Amino acid sequence: MSQQDTIYSKALPSVGDFRFDEHVVEVFPDMINRSVPGYATIIQTLPQLAERYSQNNTNVYDLGCSLGAATLALRKGCEKSQGNQIIAVDNSQPMIDRARLHLQGFKSDIPVTFNCENVQDTSIENASIVVLNFTLQFVPKEDRNALIQKIYSGLNPGGVLLVAEKVAHTDKHIHDTLVELHHDFKRANGYSELEISQKRAAIENVMKIDSLDTHFARFQDAGFAHSGVWLQCFNFVAMMAVKGE
Repeated sequence: MSQQDTIYSKALPSVGDFRFDEHVVEVFPDMINRSVPGYATIIQTLPQLAERYSQNNTNVYDLGCSLGAATLALRKGCEKSQGNQIIAVDNSQPMIDRARLHLQGFKSDIPVTFNCENVQDTSIENASIVVLNFTLQFVPKEDRNALIQKIYSGLNPGGVLLVAEKVAHTDKHIHDTLVELHHDFKRANGYSELEISQKRAAIENVMKIDSLDTHFARFQDAGFAHSGVWLQCFNFVAMMAVKGE
C-alpha cells in the first residue's frame, strides 16, 4: 500500500532537483493521483485503447513505466490479441524493482520484460502500441524529435503512440489560469503552499514542457498520419498519434 506523500511537507534548507529515487517510489501512487488531474482516467482508458490498437504477434512498449500502472493497463487491454509481449522501460532501478513486484500480483499470459535504461536508448521494433505516459517532459528537449522519429519508424502500419504530458499554453493568460487551477487541484488534495512551492522548485530544472503546437508539429514531422487530443484536464493532456496503414 502506498504511503502518503510528505516529501516536501517540511521546509528544506535547499531544494534539490527532483529524482525518482527510493523515497519517491514509496509515495508515488499517492503523489501522482494528488498531483496530476485526469491521471486515473488515463490509466482506466488505456485498456480500451490497447484493445483497439494491439496487433497480433507484436511488441507493446511502456516507456517510462514507473511503478507499472500503465503496463498493467496495457496487458489487460491486450488479452484478446495473440502473441503480444510488453516491454516496460524506466531509468530508475527502484521504480523497476517495485514495478516487478506489482506485476506479480496479477496473473496474465502476456509476458512483460523490464529494462532499466533511458528511453532514448530503447530499440523500438515490430510495435503496435507505444506509451509515453508523462515521460517525454523529462527527456532532454534536444532528444525529443529523434525519440518520436524512432518510435514512428518502429511502429507497424496502424500502430499508435500514446503520449500524456503537462503542456504549456501559448497564450500567457490562459497558461497562468491553468497553472493556478492545477495548484487549486493540489490544494484540494491536501497539499500545503509549502509543498506546492518546494515541489515546483524541485521539478523546474528536470521537467521542461512543450506546447501542444510543438507536440503536434513533432508528430507530423515524424510522419504520423493522424494525431489529436483524447483527454485534457487543465494543463495536462493525453494525445494519440497513429501511423498510416
